[in-house]
Amino acid sequence: MDGTIYLGNNLLPGTKQFLSKLDQEKFPYYFLTNNSSLSRADYVDKFKKLGLKIPGGRIFSSGEATAIYIKKQNPGARLFLVGTPSLEGEFLRFGFKLVKNDPEYVVLGFDTTITYEKIRRLCDFVRAGRPYIATHPDINCPTEEGFIPDIGATIALVEASTGRTPDVIIGKPHPPIVEAIIEKTGFNPNEIVMVGDRLYTDIALGQAGLTTVLVLSGETKLGDIEGSPYKPDYVVSNISGLNDLYFS
Repeated sequence: MDGTIYLGNNLLPGTKQFLSKLDQEKFPYYFLTNNSSLSRADYVDKFKKLGLKIPGGRIFSSGEATAIYIKKQNPGARLFLVGTPSLEGEFLRFGFKLVKNDPEYVVLGFDTTITYEKIRRLCDFVRAGRPYIATHPDINCPTEEGFIPDIGATIALVEASTGRTPDVIIGKPHPPIVEAIIEKTGFNPNEIVMVGDRLYTDIALGQAGLTTVLVLSGETKLGDIEGSPYKPDYVVSNISGLNDLYFS
């Protein structure tokens, strides 16, 4: 969503028209985001303020995917979660216990409320060898004012302090999120088109057999493609270009 559908509190050009066309043609679509700082309910409210009525069932975040992943491993587990209050609510909804001491798992999300105390505890638990899961790998998050550090920057900080990287990363382009997409939609990979603005997350899903479309309205510039191992199947300037690509 960030950098593809909207930036900050502004819809990107062509969004309403494209979604309206999908609805008219009865194309099923979902909003997949690596951003785990907001819950599904938060995104429903955000879309409403942007003038879009999107049901919660069409929104799937790396935070929800992470909760589903851990619940399959250990329902009701004790977690030390580095995340926003919205992400905490998402994990509580799945029945987890959020603790500050003796966690069974350490979960790192995109935490815009992060404090030094959270970082200190996170590093202590990671250094002690607790299972360490990150919701996604994004380095930066696009906003109207420019890029802000995302979870990937925090992962690098933790690695510098502890020597460890996450045992599992859930979000794009890692296998758990692809499995979740297939499970949620019921489609085969070759029936799914991934539209996004990042080469190393969105377009990298092409490795799993998904068709990919790069929009140049977010993080990636046209010149970045040549040096990337991840090549999109299609490139458009923004989401309005998909109207011409699919419905011309």
